[in-house]
Amino acid sequence: MPGIIGRKIGMTSVYSAEGKAMPCTVIEAGPCVVTQVKTQDRDGYEAIQLGFGERKEKNTPNALKGHFKKAKTTPKTDLAEFDGFDTELNLGDTVGVDIFEEGEYVSVVGTSKGKGFQGVVKRHNFGGVGQATHGQHNRMRAPGSIGAASYPARVFKGMRMAGQMGNARVKIENLEVLKVLADKNLLLVKGSVPGPKGSTVTIEK
Repeated sequence: MPGIIGRKIGMTSVYSAEGKAMPCTVIEAGPCVVTQVKTQDRDGYEAIQLGFGERKEKNTPNALKGHFKKAKTTPKTDLAEFDGFDTELNLGDTVGVDIFEEGEYVSVVGTSKGKGFQGVVKRHNFGGVGQATHGQHNRMRAPGSIGAASYPARVFKGMRMAGQMGNARVKIENLEVLKVLADKNLLLVKGSVPGPKGSTVTIEK
């Protein structure tokens, strides 16, 4: 699917024609430079690799320096592959936010905010043990029983328990594009997008 790499700026709201306030996320999408064109003959599949975000020359490995030099562009922080573009793209071409149109629906992929190690109440919305009766002590947010008796004599895989929460790749589908500000490389999509402000996201058609 065609797409672009961007950076989450934050959230705001815009008003519809009916005067309804709609929450939306502002994404700085592109401009992205074509850093590699993958072909069926050479790579076994067809794709366009895009680069986004400026990177210091001294912090770029030599192999990547040559990769970007071939595309006649400065080193980039983020790379991603897309396919299915309407126009033919060559090495060094620029892809902007104007590939999207207002009113169409897109998917946004990002890394969600990390919450660290969390218990079952926060992580899986458990209700807790309940009232502090019958001599209970510090059991309000405990998971309770996790398995059966001598049969099956084990805990099933996938049991909802405490553990690492967040910091995972999340894809939100069918977000409506409310506005495309091509002169400022901004994209306004309805609803929320995973990740903190300033995080890198990819927007796919």
